[in-house]
Amino acid sequence: MSTLLAVVATLTAFLRSAFLVGGVVLGAVATADWAVRTRRLNPFGSVARFLRARVDPQLAGIERRVLRAGGRPTATPLWALVAYAIIALLVLAGLEMIAALVREAAFATAMGGSGLLLLVVRWTFGFLTFALLVRVISSWVPTLGASRWVRWSFGATEWMLRPLRGLIPSLGVIDITPIVAYIGLKVLQWAVETLLLATLR
Repeated sequence: MSTLLAVVATLTAFLRSAFLVGGVVLGAVATADWAVRTRRLNPFGSVARFLRARVDPQLAGIERRVLRAGGRPTATPLWALVAYAIIALLVLAGLEMIAALVREAAFATAMGGSGLLLLVVRWTFGFLTFALLVRVISSWVPTLGASRWVRWSFGATEWMLRPLRGLIPSLGVIDITPIVAYIGLKVLQWAVETLLLATLR
């Protein structure tokens, strides 16, 4: 277990640095591409030719999604940067979750059968919390919600968000039901774990 935790920690540290460097580079490229598309940079210069030849073909899929969503093609590089940031956050959050699961598995193994029951409870609430997080982040990018990579989070969380929408009014365009659901999950997890630990003593 300790070896696996060390591997996950090393991988997380490496990816955090790699994502940061990649984000800075991608941010510079996206800004330059946006400047060329909006004619803030000479569209016939060497930078523009390089971007059209090397970068724009890589953004073709994102540009199609932006156009389908009613966006402007000039915003494509910025949306690519947003997508990169979301993917980086999800990968790092996933690694943190794996590390937490390994630590909890080690703790549960030491406790025996009662620890395994507690582990199932924690993993269930952890999965629901992660699904809620994925759903909230994907809602910031309209085209991401239709992706098969995040569609599962809607099925995992809709059962708790639908009744809350009927009780809690929206604050303009802001839907606060995911925040209420998150707080409710944490309170319920604390209550269930406290009760379970009390009965196992």
